[in-house]
Amino acid sequence: MTEELNEKNDPQGSKVSATAGPPLGGSGGKAMIFCAGLGTRFKPWTDKHPKALAVVNGKSLLQRNVEYLQQYGIDDVVVNVHHFADQIIEAVEKNKGWGSKITISDEKDEVLETGGGLLKAKTHLQGGSFLTINVDILTDVNLKALLSFHQQEGADITLGVTNRITSRYLLFNEYNRLCGWRNTATGQERIAIHEKAYKQLAYSGLALFEPSVFNAITQEGKFSLIDVYLSLAPQFKIAAFDHSESKVLDVGKPESVALAESMFP
Repeated sequence: MTEELNEKNDPQGSKVSATAGPPLGGSGGKAMIFCAGLGTRFKPWTDKHPKALAVVNGKSLLQRNVEYLQQYGIDDVVVNVHHFADQIIEAVEKNKGWGSKITISDEKDEVLETGGGLLKAKTHLQGGSFLTINVDILTDVNLKALLSFHQQEGADITLGVTNRITSRYLLFNEYNRLCGWRNTATGQERIAIHEKAYKQLAYSGLALFEPSVFNAITQEGKFSLIDVYLSLAPQFKIAAFDHSESKVLDVGKPESVALAESMFP
């Protein structure tokens, strides 16, 4: 089925108290799967297809994420499209959303990146906590545990993170609150909250939001979720959910498919 749309002891506290719901454990949960990217790292597949339809053990990345969300009662999903958009729409319609209600957010005219894509889908993502995930991320993280943590923290946004080695990290303080971003390869830092020391963790491309944050997003047009997180961090509680014990893989390059097939039957 498709539709289409054109203070945990933290002295700095949080501007908005999170009221998470409805559940990620019963039907009706909402999510957005980001599928609009150009997939330049995934060539030559993306010369003729969207990365969302790359196949791992007989199922596309998009189907795998739709079915992963269904395990936690999330069956109302927004999918944004740009690169070979018609192929994604056709796959969704042919497979009847793989059992979920899928709303297409059309970015054919201009890819808006993750932040702009989220803002465009604002109307659909109301009514309670909602999840976002990048289509090229495969994981088995327990979303019920994520929601429980989100509620206990009183967070406005909770970010899935791990201790994996990378060049780009999110920076958190001792209260588990987002403070900044660091590129260890270039030395670039973007600091939203200044602290004496930071804990650096790798973002998993998975996040849980309260819809109240939409009213505070000031960016327009094309922008990333990292931009959103850093601009909101001083006023909103953005917490880290460390799921380093989980399986998580960025299927960002063709050579990642073999590893994905060994990890996700």
